[in-house]
Amino acid sequence: MPRTLALFPLNLVVFPGEKLNLHIFEPRYRQLVRDCIETGITFGIPPYINENVSELGTEVRLLNVEKTYPNGEMDIRTQGVSVFRIRDFYRQAPGKLYAAARIEEITDDTTEDALLKPRITEYVRQLYEALGLRRLFLDLAPNYRIYEIAHHLGFTQEQEYQLLAATSESERQEIVLEHLESILPVVVETERLKERVRLNGHFKNLTPPNF
Repeated sequence: MPRTLALFPLNLVVFPGEKLNLHIFEPRYRQLVRDCIETGITFGIPPYINENVSELGTEVRLLNVEKTYPNGEMDIRTQGVSVFRIRDFYRQAPGKLYAAARIEEITDDTTEDALLKPRITEYVRQLYEALGLRRLFLDLAPNYRIYEIAHHLGFTQEQEYQLLAATSESERQEIVLEHLESILPVVVETERLKERVRLNGHFKNLTPPNF
């Protein structure tokens, strides 16, 4: 059933479940946060890509206001809830400064492909270790969802939006697997090259071949 949702377009992709900290300074979004506090409304963050508000976005809820500054600016904590599609966009909600839209919620199938999961996990391990980010892998929960790692895989904003458009976990797994199979060899070779460059000119303790 379509409903009206306040909008806060941003130049980034937010995923369901993701926690996002924002500094609020524009009067229209300070008004939006006040409405969230006073009435409990949620709001949508559609990515602003190529000078346009995207059709898809993520509904988020306000968790808390971390700090309010003397000039009215605020630091807030939010969390993504679910993906929606914009049907009608309004530059201003009735009687408000901020934008809004008639939206429909998108149903998501969270069932993962059990055969793809270990392959993705191994590729992620290799990627993080090649980049010296092993701690990220160690902190990864065994039952992680693709949304939880999507910002740490080297995706472009357009590729992250493609993930947002996927309506099942298995589809997101396929997108990530294809991406990792494409970039991992390049990343590993680049890191090896960087290491060779660092070692160039150093005294090397090498064992000559025995022939």
